[in-house]
Amino acid sequence: MAGMRELLQHVKDQGGSDLHLASGLEPRIRRHGALEPVPGWTPLDDSRISELLREVATGGQWEEYQRHHDLDFAYGIEGLGRFRVNYSCQLNGASAVFRLIPETITTLEELDMPKSIAGLAEVRSGLILLTGPTGSGKSTTLAAIIDRINSNSCRHIVTIEDPVEFVHRNKRSRFSQREVGSDTESFSGALRAAIRQDADVIMVGEMRDLDTIALALTAAEMGALVFGTMHTNGAANTIDRLIDAFPAEEQAQIRTTLSESLAAVVSQQLLRTADGRGRCAVVEILLKTPALPNVIREGNTPMIQTIMQGGRALGMVMLDDALAARVEAKQVTPRDAYLKANNKARFESLIDD
Repeated sequence: MAGMRELLQHVKDQGGSDLHLASGLEPRIRRHGALEPVPGWTPLDDSRISELLREVATGGQWEEYQRHHDLDFAYGIEGLGRFRVNYSCQLNGASAVFRLIPETITTLEELDMPKSIAGLAEVRSGLILLTGPTGSGKSTTLAAIIDRINSNSCRHIVTIEDPVEFVHRNKRSRFSQREVGSDTESFSGALRAAIRQDADVIMVGEMRDLDTIALALTAAEMGALVFGTMHTNGAANTIDRLIDAFPAEEQAQIRTTLSESLAAVVSQQLLRTADGRGRCAVVEILLKTPALPNVIREGNTPMIQTIMQGGRALGMVMLDDALAARVEAKQVTPRDAYLKANNKARFESLIDD
């Protein structure tokens, strides 16, 4: 009987990004952004799904899943690849998603990223935020930036992830990759330790709680280069959301701290390519300028768009301009750009009836 290895092999062979398993449905993979069924498989019931999931979980992991009905971990098969895994329960029973993590780290050039993204690897200190919805390619872009630092600089890089996704080899830099749950109890606990571990670069897999955000700001303020991810859209919205995470009485001080430490915000979307054979990233980029700290301190986030418009020569770009450039290059369709755009009227006339 075919099992998990065959399903995961199919994901890789077909150029998929994810395997979806859910009780009552046939296995499906996400390929070029769309879900499609795995040929030769019929709908699976809860018992069969549980058998498949039990194949790849350790005894301790399975016990945790049975107890909490949620589980996150990384799973690797030699010769096939590494996967970020989530187990959950739903109305009809067990379900899971396996996301394929590329064995080799894709370079920024291969990702067709703007040169200003590569420039972030040269920043020595401050907070750099990579934002976007789940599945927008944040981890891939961040891994490429970290790999560039690893290739070009002699630095101590600490990554804090849940779970560890991309495994970095020591090149010119030295890595300490820590997994929440197995190597450390929490993001915040690992961040506190990283501050004392002479870390030059700290990568926080997800800034999901107040304590983690506060410690990331502290580390950046103390001179480390801190990379963090957030599930927000747009540079201005990211800044507002980060500040709003704090109690009202602390927000003025946080605005001051953030104004001094924020080095860049990269907000990323992933669109299907016009030929339907892949996906490409579209990024909005905000970089620190002499005007930005004052805008953040005053809470005048609408001015951030003005800063980005005036900073094109420095490598800044607004989302709609990035979308327009992809449309002009015929890399994405006008309709897909329209769906992601802030100013939809700009793209309406380009859509074929």
